[in-house]
Amino acid sequence: MTDDLFGAPTAERLGARLETRWLGRTYEWHEACDSTNDLAAARARGGAAQGLVVATERQAAGRGRLGRAWHSPAGENLYVSILLRPARPAPEIPPLTLLAGAAVARALARLGFQPQLKWPNDVQLAVDGAARKVAGILTEMSSEGGRVGHVVVGLGLNVNALSFPEELGARATSLRLAAGRAFERAAVLAAVLEELERLYEAFEARGPAAAGEAWQPFAALGARCRVSGPGADLEGTMLGIDADGALRLQDDAGHIHRVLSGEIST
Repeated sequence: MTDDLFGAPTAERLGARLETRWLGRTYEWHEACDSTNDLAAARARGGAAQGLVVATERQAAGRGRLGRAWHSPAGENLYVSILLRPARPAPEIPPLTLLAGAAVARALARLGFQPQLKWPNDVQLAVDGAARKVAGILTEMSSEGGRVGHVVVGLGLNVNALSFPEELGARATSLRLAAGRAFERAAVLAAVLEELERLYEAFEARGPAAAGEAWQPFAALGARCRVSGPGADLEGTMLGIDADGALRLQDDAGHIHRVLSGEIST
């Protein structure tokens, strides 16, 4: 655990820095919980309004994409879940993950970083010439008959961590490690929420195209990569994304593939 130089991102500290109109204006801070996504989903089922943000100092059962555990030590990072109730139909919701990644990237750019987005849900920073993960996003939707009940966008952002478990050490970083200084977690969270509010309102007005437009400026388009997933692995050049969030990959024979799920390596 690092020294928490600025204090936890409590409601009082966040409120003093937040400039949103509706996102994060209802805010729950917990010293500990199993999962902020689970808490936000429970609040949604209880009728909570869009814009609720649930955050915690530490998670006992934090999770990432594909059911992986999310390293969640206390006093260092941000573990946050955001409740949204989009009016868009269910098939248009998956690009919200890309939208959230773009919001984080834009917030980090405001702080002086040069973030890069890795499809579909990672935010990376370059450390010693290698891209390392600084944040991950987990989006979970509840729907019935094509109608969206709610969406929970979970965010884990490594802010002030100085070390990671051995299995993560070569792949993860934090804002503090990348910049050589500590950051106030409440200020970082406020920046993320402000960027997400702007992008989400564009998404509601214009649909998934808004997500792609926000995501692509931070992506390594034109780079070669390998995608591992269901079926055969693919290698080729990243061209961009389609409106539904699928990655477009051109192989060496010139064929263009739509990738809906998988893991990217470069």
